[in-house]
Amino acid sequence: MITIKTAKEIETMKVGGKILKKTLQKVAEMIKPGMDGLTLDNFAFKFITENGCKPAFLNYKADFMSKPFPGTLCISKNNVVVHGVPSAKLIFNEGDIVSIDCGLSYKDLYVDSAITVAVGKVDAKTKKLMNATKEALNQAIHACKKGNTIGDLGFAIQTHVEKNGFAVIKSLVGHGVGYQLHEEPEIYNFGIRKSGITLKPGYVLAIEPMATFTSTDVVQNDFDEFVTENDEVAAHFEHTIVITNGEPLILTK
Repeated sequence: MITIKTAKEIETMKVGGKILKKTLQKVAEMIKPGMDGLTLDNFAFKFITENGCKPAFLNYKADFMSKPFPGTLCISKNNVVVHGVPSAKLIFNEGDIVSIDCGLSYKDLYVDSAITVAVGKVDAKTKKLMNATKEALNQAIHACKKGNTIGDLGFAIQTHVEKNGFAVIKSLVGHGVGYQLHEEPEIYNFGIRKSGITLKPGYVLAIEPMATFTSTDVVQNDFDEFVTENDEVAAHFEHTIVITNGEPLILTK
């Protein structure tokens, strides 16, 4: 069942969204050659908890996972699309791209967001992939209007990514969010216009385009990370948004 959040709950989620935005901004500023994933994760845990929130990913276990997730951040480097495990051995090098995905709860209401960051300078094709994925998120948010459908969101993402010569990851999805970290509906990064569930005011959605150069498939490794089937790099951006009677409200921007 898709839940509808009240105006009061959305106001609370705005607070969580601002803290999550600041968390990602500060983590992004720390990313440079030689930095490691554990340092970022420790910083994020401290920042989130000191601001009265709880990390949503830490010890979370989804059905597909073999064990609970050990970190505050999902840190996914290069060919890891999502659910990258932070560790001291995860070192960033010049030319890498790194997806930082984070969720938190404030007063028991969840928000979720992700960015992809370049480590130093990256090649032109990779930079274009990052920009196209970020722009695809903006296109999907623009389509987040009352009366549109989940299919409209997937169509917007897929059309923009493919127009730029890249491919969306088809087996990983965005989702509803709020009372839990993952709620209905699932939001695919491809779709057909005017198909699927109709959007209603009060729906809160975590929209997260994931794209790579050519392959639409992923493989789950022994750490429960999802990596591109052919080891191409992948980009990932995400915002938590609210469907309203007018323009969508972005809680994590």
